[in-house]
Amino acid sequence: MKKKEKSQIIKNKAAKNEPDKKKKARRAALIVTAVLLIALALPFAANLVITGVYGGMIDTAPEGEKFDCILILGAKVFENGSVSAMLADRLDRGIELYFSGASDKILVSGDHGEKEYDEVNAMKEYCVQRGVPAEDVFMDHAGFSTYESVVRAQKVFKCESVLIVSQKYHLYRALYIADAKGLDAYGASAAPTVYPGYKYREAREFLARCKDVFYVVFNVPPRYLGEEIPITDNGNLTNDR
Repeated sequence: MKKKEKSQIIKNKAAKNEPDKKKKARRAALIVTAVLLIALALPFAANLVITGVYGGMIDTAPEGEKFDCILILGAKVFENGSVSAMLADRLDRGIELYFSGASDKILVSGDHGEKEYDEVNAMKEYCVQRGVPAEDVFMDHAGFSTYESVVRAQKVFKCESVLIVSQKYHLYRALYIADAKGLDAYGASAAPTVYPGYKYREAREFLARCKDVFYVVFNVPPRYLGEEIPITDNGNLTNDR
């Protein structure tokens, strides 16, 4: 076969294969686009589901129901040991619920990962100064995140039912985690106050919900568990000073 004929055959084959290559490229592009769209849509879907489903469990606890504990989630504490306005609102709500008979125990859960920064002792002191007996206030020193606070309430403090106290925007996620872990939980929202930086916190919460969906799906363990301290015991067992 002459060189010219061979060259023509090769060109003809290439021409026939060209449409197939274009089809494959288009198919690959469509698949990549679909994957990207799904990846972008999932965070919005997760947020819509969490806020839609768990909004009905905020400030709707059945009247007279007694919970194993009132779980107050931590927030910023200043260098002098005073609590931020956001945290004070959470604590005031939790104390109010304690004296109304919602539970005989308060569990304050926050960040005490460093000696210099201690949310939980400040929270307990705030409660005790307002008349809550010290033995009724338990401290979770390793509540470094909402996820860890909820899981440790169940695993370490052996709670089966909890009334979670925080700002409303935060409670959707806390209740989602509690429900996924099999806890009987309701939320109690702190006073509806607009704090500085609220837009940043709402954006952060959007991402945090996505993160905690991942943690729930893959059953991520808390960084620390430690020995069990049943909530039916004495809260002073959690004292570290």
